[in-house]
Amino acid sequence: MRMLTNCKISVAKTAGFCFGVDRAVKLVYNKLNDYDNLVTLGPIIHNSHVVSDLETKGVRVVSDTSQVKDGQPVVIRSHGVGRDVYSELEKKNAVIIDATCPFVERIHKLAYDHSSKGYTVLIAGDAGHPEVAGIKGHCVGEAYVFSDVADLEEIAPELKDKKLAVVSQTTFNVSVWNECEKRIRELFPEAKIFNTVCNATADRQREAAELAAKSDYMIIVGGRNSSNTLKLKSVCEKFCKCILVESAEELKSMDFSDAKFIGISAGASTPAYIIKEVQLTMSEIVKNEEDFNFEEALEQSFTKIYTGARVTGYIESVNNSEVTVNINGTKHTGIISASELSDDPSLKPEDVVKPGDEIEAVVLKISDQDGIITMSKKKVDAMKGFEEILKAKEDGTVLSGSVTNVVKGGVLVSCNGVRVFIPASQATARRDDKLEDLLKKTVEFKIIDVNEGRQRAVGSIREVIKEARAAAQAKFFETAESGAEMEGTVKSILDYGVFVDLGGVDGLVRKPDLAWGRIKHPSDVVSIGDKIVVTIKDVDKETGKVSLVYKKEADNPWNIFLANYHTDDVVKVKVVSLTSFGAFAQIINGIDGLIHISQLANKRVGSVGEILKVGDEVDVKIIDIDTENKRISLSMRALLPEEDEAEDVAEEETVEEEAVEETAEEAPAEETVEAPVEETVEAPAEEAAEAPEEPAAADDETDETSE
Repeated sequence: MRMLTNCKISVAKTAGFCFGVDRAVKLVYNKLNDYDNLVTLGPIIHNSHVVSDLETKGVRVVSDTSQVKDGQPVVIRSHGVGRDVYSELEKKNAVIIDATCPFVERIHKLAYDHSSKGYTVLIAGDAGHPEVAGIKGHCVGEAYVFSDVADLEEIAPELKDKKLAVVSQTTFNVSVWNECEKRIRELFPEAKIFNTVCNATADRQREAAELAAKSDYMIIVGGRNSSNTLKLKSVCEKFCKCILVESAEELKSMDFSDAKFIGISAGASTPAYIIKEVQLTMSEIVKNEEDFNFEEALEQSFTKIYTGARVTGYIESVNNSEVTVNINGTKHTGIISASELSDDPSLKPEDVVKPGDEIEAVVLKISDQDGIITMSKKKVDAMKGFEEILKAKEDGTVLSGSVTNVVKGGVLVSCNGVRVFIPASQATARRDDKLEDLLKKTVEFKIIDVNEGRQRAVGSIREVIKEARAAAQAKFFETAESGAEMEGTVKSILDYGVFVDLGGVDGLVRKPDLAWGRIKHPSDVVSIGDKIVVTIKDVDKETGKVSLVYKKEADNPWNIFLANYHTDDVVKVKVVSLTSFGAFAQIINGIDGLIHISQLANKRVGSVGEILKVGDEVDVKIIDIDTENKRISLSMRALLPEEDEAEDVAEEETVEEEAVEETAEEAPAEETVEAPVEETVEAPAEEAAEAPEEPAAADDETDETSE
C-alpha cells in the first residue's frame, strides 16, 4: 500500500442508500423477529455484504416462486415484481411482505393504467434488470425496452401509428434519458412521456460528475452486479480514472501515488458503514507518511487496562448476583454485578448472558492486589447506543424509539439506551399538534445534531414525516382523479370545513360539502380522528390542493323527495322562515317549499305573519314541483273546505248589498246608479271572478229603487 502526501479526499454527500433501498433493508431486518423461515425473492439489494449478513441471521434468497413453500413469508424487494408473481404467491398462500420502492410502484401504476387504455409502453432501461422486468409485468399490452437512442431508433418502425407511453427505470442514466426524451419527441410528437428517473439517482449522478471533474481518481463503492453503481461509474469515467470496489480491502493493493485529489461516491445499494470503511482506509493511506514499525504495532496490540477502558472477554460463570469474565489480553479476572449487566432490574444475570458468551464491558475499578477488575456491561450498551446515534447522524439513518417524557420545549425519546431530545418545532407535523399525544408512543426520527463531549443528541420527527409525505404526495398526485373515493382521517376542523389526511396529502371538505342539510358547524358532522370515506372533487397538482366531498349522493334530499312525494300530495310541514311574499316550510330535512301569500287563505292577506309564525306545523298541498330549478310550491288555500269558501263569499256579498241599499236611500238617483258600479270595479279580482252574477243582481235592485 503506497502512502500519499498532500492529497485531498472528498466523499459525495449523496453516496449510499436511497430511500427505497433503505426502506427495504430495514423492513427485512424488522421482520427477523416475526418469522423463522423468511425468504427474499432475489437478493434484497445488489450488495453481497448485506445479503451475507442476512443469511447469517437465517434469511434465505430464492430465485423464483417455485422455491417458495406453502404459507411461507416472502419479501418482495425494492425493485418490484410483475402482477403474475403476486398471483403465484397468493396461490401458495404466501405471506407477502412488499418492500417495493414507492417510486417503482408509481411506474407500475403508469404502465398498467396506460396499457389498459391501449397504449404501447416504452421502458428506458436495462432489459435484464429485475426492475424493468417488474414494470413489463404490469403492462397488459405491448411493451418495448430500449437502453439508448440507437436502441430507440431500431424499434421506431414497429411503433408507427401506435399510442405511446414512455417511462424509465428509476436508476437510468440521466444524461442518456435526456437524449432519448429529445429523440422521442422528434419521432413521436404525440407520445406521453413520464420522467420516472428517481430524484435520488439524478442527484447522485450529478454530484458524482461534479466531483469527478476535479478529481484524479474516483472510487465508486458498490456491488459489481448493481445497475445503478455501474451507471455511476460510467458517468464518472468521462472525467477521470474510475475504480469500482466492493470493500475497503481492495484498496490496499492499489497505487494512488500520483493523486492529488480523490473523490468517493457509492451506489444506492451500498451501506453507509462500507463507505465509511473506504473513507477511513483512504485516510490512512494519505496520513501514514512514516514507515511501518512492527514493534510499535506489537506493543499496541496488548490490552491496556485502566478505569474507563472498554475490554472484551468471555463469560466464565454466572450466578444470581454476578458473572465472571475472562478478559482478553490480560491475566485479570473481570466481575460484573447483576446491577451492571442490564438497565432492566427485572432481569436475572442468566437472562442476560450465559457461559461462553463474548462480552464487552467498561472498567469501573482495578484491584491489582487481587487481580480483580470490576466492570459494567450496561455502560457499554449506552456507549454503543451513542455510537449508533453518531453513525445515524453521519448516514442520515432513520431511527426509532419510545417517547418517555414531555419536557419544556420538546420531548425525550429513548433509543438504544440513549435519551434523544426532540425540540417541539421538530416533534410534530404541525406546530399546533399536542406534544402530550406522543407520550409512550414509538416514533421514527433522524439525528440532526450531536454533542459528543456531553453525550447528547437532538433529533427530528418532522424530518422523517416530510420525507415520507414527499414520497406519498408524489404517488398520490400521479394517480389521484376526480370522482375517486378514498378513506382518510379527519385531521383538523375549522369554521369553513375540515381537513382530511389521505395518507401524506391533506384534502379540504368545505362546509357545504359535508352534509345535505343545514349545519351550524362542521363539528356537528365529524370529529378529529374519525375515519371517513370521501370523494375527490378536484385536484390541483400545481398548487397541491385537493378538494373533497363527504356528503353522499344517495343521501341527496332532493332525490329522496322526488322518490316519495308528488304533485297533489297533502303533507304536514314546519314553517322555517317568513318573507313579505310568503312562508318557507320544511317538507323533509334539507327540502323546503314555498307557501305563497296568495295560497295562505281564501281572502286577502295583508301580512304573512297574520296567518303563520316560525315553528308552526300545518297541512299543505303540493301544487307544483319544478325539477329543473328544484323549487316546490305549496298551498294551504287548496285544502280549505268548499263550504267555508262559499260562506266567505256570501258574507262579502251581504255586506256589499247592505252598503248599496243604504246608499240608494240617501243619495240622488244618478249617484245611486253609479255607486255600486264603482264598488264593483274596485273589488279584488279574485272576488269578482268567484261571484260574477251577484253584482249584476245588485244593479237590478238599484235600478228598481231609482224608478
